[in-house]
Amino acid sequence: MTCRIWWIALAATALAGAQPPRWQLVWSDEFNQEAHAPPDPTKWTYDRGGGGWGNQELEVYTDSAENVFQDGQGHLVIRALKAGSGFTSARIKTQNLFTVVYGRVEARIKIPSGQGIWPAFWMLGADITSVGWPACGEIDIMENIGKEPAIVHGTVHGPGYSGANGISAAFQSPSGAAFSDDFHVFSIVWEQDSIQFFVDNTLYHRVRPADLPPGAKWVYEHPFFILLNVAVGGKWPGNPDSTTRFPQSMLVDWVRVSRLAAATDRPGMPHRHR
Repeated sequence: MTCRIWWIALAATALAGAQPPRWQLVWSDEFNQEAHAPPDPTKWTYDRGGGGWGNQELEVYTDSAENVFQDGQGHLVIRALKAGSGFTSARIKTQNLFTVVYGRVEARIKIPSGQGIWPAFWMLGADITSVGWPACGEIDIMENIGKEPAIVHGTVHGPGYSGANGISAAFQSPSGAAFSDDFHVFSIVWEQDSIQFFVDNTLYHRVRPADLPPGAKWVYEHPFFILLNVAVGGKWPGNPDSTTRFPQSMLVDWVRVSRLAAATDRPGMPHRHR
């Protein structure tokens, strides 16, 4: 009997070892460089400037080390500052450096807080320079507005369902705690005909082609790039008020992109750009 139990255990172990992991990491940034280092220039570039960004935002995005840097403790810091009568912040992106079609895209983030503060982890279609927005598609993996400290949103935008008409769902912190109190993992699992949204591995939103308005186009079958930013003010969050404290920082522990291990040779592979 003892021998039979040992053989069964050995066979189970061998079988488990023969099974590949469900997800295979294909791209990541762990933000493990020295204190004050900028984002890795082989992985990230910057949006710069102001003008509201289509949302009546108040900040000017910069590439300054005052607004975006690594802290030497394994985090990227995106920091919104009050600068005289205005505000500065940062928006970084993988545009022209890395894109992905399908897979799991996730980040572990501790968001900032306060009225008028608008952190986001999101994606845009890489064809935005040729077809424009919203025809390129947008996937908002995580957005928070400061007046809703215990709620985050996951949304897709495309032609005929953009802006206030994006297809969206909200996730409320099960404990009621503010998302700025701790790190959380925000992710999507993106397949050819489905985008699923998760917070800490809890599925809360799924979008399929059938969920689009009649006649609207599903624009999620081509490469997208990744963005991280902290906006200040705008139509959705409203502007900072007397309760808002600056600076406000978003800490990003890591960003990772994985694909199904069995999908190694399928279309939809991540793309690095040189």
